[in-house]
Amino acid sequence: MTTRHSTAPAIRVRGLGKRFKDLVALDDVDFEVPPGSVFGLLGPNGAGKTTAIRILTTIIPPTAGRAEVLGTDVVAHPGTVRRLIGLAGQYAAVDPNLTARENLRLIGRLTQVPRHRRSPRAADLLARFDLTQAADRPVRTFSGGMRRRLDVAAALVPEPPVLFLDEPTTGLDPQSRTALWELIRELVADGTTVLLTTQYLEEADRLAQRIAVLAEGRVVADDTPHALKARLGTTVLELGMGEDPRAVRAAALLTDRLAQTPEREGALLRLPSPDGSLLLMDVLHALESERLTPRTIAVRESSLDDVYLALTGHRTTGGPT
Repeated sequence: MTTRHSTAPAIRVRGLGKRFKDLVALDDVDFEVPPGSVFGLLGPNGAGKTTAIRILTTIIPPTAGRAEVLGTDVVAHPGTVRRLIGLAGQYAAVDPNLTARENLRLIGRLTQVPRHRRSPRAADLLARFDLTQAADRPVRTFSGGMRRRLDVAAALVPEPPVLFLDEPTTGLDPQSRTALWELIRELVADGTTVLLTTQYLEEADRLAQRIAVLAEGRVVADDTPHALKARLGTTVLELGMGEDPRAVRAAALLTDRLAQTPEREGALLRLPSPDGSLLLMDVLHALESERLTPRTIAVRESSLDDVYLALTGHRTTGGPT
C-alpha cells in the first residue's frame, strides 16, 4: 500500500441526521476526519455510533444532512464509496465453514481484486495478522480473537484507503487487543484513514488523534484526547470514604462548602481540579470539621474516562456493554 498525502478531509459529515419512526438516532452531527489518521467515535450504547458507521458505509441512508468519503457523497455515489472503504463490524462476517485462506480469497473475488493478486494478498494478510499456521483450518475452529483478527483482515483485502472499525477489539484478550492496536498504527503509518467506535477509553486514548463524543445522537465534544482531558483540569482528587453513608454525607458537605459536587461511586468520591493539591487542602479542612476524614486519598491525572463521564453521564467499566 502506498502512502497517501492530502489536505482534504478523508471523511466529512455535515448536519447528519437519522430517524427511525419516533426515534432520533442522529441529530445534526458534524465532524471531519483528517487523512492518514485514527478518529475515535465514542459514546454510550444507543448514542448513535453504529448508526453513523452504517450511513458512512452506505448500508442505510440518512434522513438529513450529508456525508462524504474521500470527497464522494455516500448517498449519490454509494458504489464508488464501497470501492474506497473497508468495514469490520461488531460481529464477525467471515464464513465459519471456509478456511481463513478461502475466506480472504472469496472476499478478494467479491471486491474485484484481480485474480492474480488474490492468493498473494491473502497470504500477506494471514502473515500480518499472525494467522498463517491456522490458514487452512475451518474458521469455526478459531478462537474469538482469531476470528476478530480475520474479520479485520477481510476488510483489508481490497487495500481500502479508508477503514471503518466498529468496536474492533470486542471480546479480545489483552494480548490480542494490544496486537490489533499495533496493526492499526501500522496501517495509519502506511496512509490508511481509520474511523473506529469503541467503549474502551484506553483504546481511544492510545490510538486516536482526534475524538468525537456522541450522546443521544448529538456530538457533545470533538477534540484531541489531550484537549478533552484538559477541559476537566489536570488532576482528579479521589477520596475513599469507607462506607456509602459517609460518602453521601461528605458529598453533600463538599457541595455546600466548596460549591463543587463530587461524582460518587459507592464510597468513592471524585473531584476534578486544575490544582489538586490546593483542592485537597480545602477538602480535608471541610471534611475534618465534620469528622468525615477520608480513609484513602489519591491525586491523579485526569483520564479520558473522566471526560466521558462528564460529557455523557456514563462511566465505562473497561469494555463494551
